Amino acid sequence: MLDVLLTWYKRRFSDPNAVVLFWLLVGSFGVIYFFSGILAPFLIALVIAYLLEWFVQKLTGIGFSRSLSTSIVVLLFISITILLGIVVVPTLFRQSINLLREAPAMLSHASDQVKRLPEIYPDLIDVTLVENVLTLIQERILSSSANIVSFSFSSLMSLAVVAVYAVLVPILIFFMLKDKDRLLLIIKRFLPDNRSLVNQVWVQMNEQISNYIRGKVIHILIVGSVSYIVFLIMGLNYALLLGVLVGFSVLIPYIGAFSVTLPVLFVALFQWGFSPECAYILVAYTIIQILDGNVLTPLLFSEAMNLHPIAIILAVLVFGGLWGFWGVFFAIPLATLVSVLVNSWPGSSRTEIGSHMD
Repeated sequence: MLDVLLTWYKRRFSDPNAVVLFWLLVGSFGVIYFFSGILAPFLIALVIAYLLEWFVQKLTGIGFSRSLSTSIVVLLFISITILLGIVVVPTLFRQSINLLREAPAMLSHASDQVKRLPEIYPDLIDVTLVENVLTLIQERILSSSANIVSFSFSSLMSLAVVAVYAVLVPILIFFMLKDKDRLLLIIKRFLPDNRSLVNQVWVQMNEQISNYIRGKVIHILIVGSVSYIVFLIMGLNYALLLGVLVGFSVLIPYIGAFSVTLPVLFVALFQWGFSPECAYILVAYTIIQILDGNVLTPLLFSEAMNLHPIAIILAVLVFGGLWGFWGVFFAIPLATLVSVLVNSWPGSSRTEIGSHMD
């Protein structure tokens, strides 16, 4: 057994470049895992800088200097953020409070509607099963409501932290964009000489992460906006709140679409009961999800579609458990990183095939 482990170790770690990459990954994951709270403003600024880099490059491509391009893009980003905060956030907050107030009555009304199903279809639906499902849903919704309320109060207590972030994050974004090349040179000076494998992985992942962040933001905006417009036209209550929830549900592949169906269903049942209007909303919502899954997602994330669904779900569970929201947000790039490492690591079957072909 020991000989097998030694043979495996020599095969995988005989290359100094692989050792450098391994310890760099271990160090990076360790720093993010243990110091993510302290580094939160830096990580948020880094994600937004990746998002805005494309716009900076477009401006520099038409002749603007890097500093001027960065200033224009950051000012526009801050202006749009403030505008959204003034126009959208108060409405979202008001609808959230109203929905929490109506949640008990909404749940009771939905329960009454569902309990009628065994009477209408006695041969298809069992009364005991319906009651058990309703009890489970009620417990989950009440616990979720409690978590939302406690989160709201804790958020109100953290207004000072939000104020610090509001000042610190834009400053970090500006200098990350303005001095990007200089910062990369500083980072390279601290890396060992044997970093060819690090460079190879970095080149592949840097572009993928940039495309993923930009694509994910576009994804959220399109799905959320379309859902809001459809809900608004069809007269569904809490259209903006539900549209935002549907938009952010795309952060969690496969699971998000299922979880956000419950609030849409409960609001529709409470508003219309088992009626044609409720059925129309569910049909429209289903069409949005089908178009998202079969048209929009493959169009924006064609490279991510090479990952197996099990790998994506596993990445969401693992990285979400490690890093919470950001782990879920970057689950697909991190899964892609694992795939790139497996394929490019010395001694892997892919690299051996490539070397034999050469």
